Amino acid sequence: SAMSRFSGRTAIITGAANGIGAATARRFAAEGANVVIADISDQIGEAVASEIRSAGGTATYRHCDVSLMAEWQALADLALQQFGGLHIVHNNAFAISYAPAHEMEEADWDRQIAVCVKAVFLSVKTCMPHLIESGGVMINTSSVHALMSFRRHPAYDAAKGAISALTRQLAAEYGPRVRVNAVLPGGIRTRAWDSYNMDDIAHFSGQVVAGRLGEPEEIAAAVLFLASDEATYITGVNLPVDGGWSIWKE
Repeated sequence: SAMSRFSGRTAIITGAANGIGAATARRFAAEGANVVIADISDQIGEAVASEIRSAGGTATYRHCDVSLMAEWQALADLALQQFGGLHIVHNNAFAISYAPAHEMEEADWDRQIAVCVKAVFLSVKTCMPHLIESGGVMINTSSVHALMSFRRHPAYDAAKGAISALTRQLAAEYGPRVRVNAVLPGGIRTRAWDSYNMDDIAHFSGQVVAGRLGEPEEIAAAVLFLASDEATYITGVNLPVDGGWSIWKE
């Protein structure tokens, strides 16, 4: 059944304490996967794992700074030791800071590139051999920022563009054994929007074909589709899930 389409499969999800990552972790667990939740927000991450277990799912939390090779290695080892294999990696962690490029601190630039882009490379170094063995799937969270430019987002826009290009390259490199795809979220109702007022949200919603923000669960649904056996002929794809934001200007 649909509720067990990931039965026996193990998924690592980064940035999974909040927002899209948490929604994806809950969905994978609800559909039978063993879920490894990785984040740097330990208390919240542990709570998500605990909530999944209370609902009858299988989940474990692991602290992971995705910009560090050793922490990725520990994450991959944990998945193998605890669950005996690895089938799905969802690279979803991100870092963001806001400034025009000439005013951005070098450390802020480096952090965003490390957490968004280098992290995908490190996931390949540590996890791809296991995905090759299992015939698995990698899904990367890119963004509509890969398609369009936003003022005060130089590193973030560059990083998301890089994730989309790297997704295509990895699909070419590791196919046909492993499929690699990306989702490109638009404006999704996560913590990132907490600082915005109702007018900001109304203004944004007026620029979207769907007329509203998306929900984290709507991104999770796309990630699960791309990870599933319904998508066995889909690889190297960058799938916008943005309510039509990127296709419409008025």
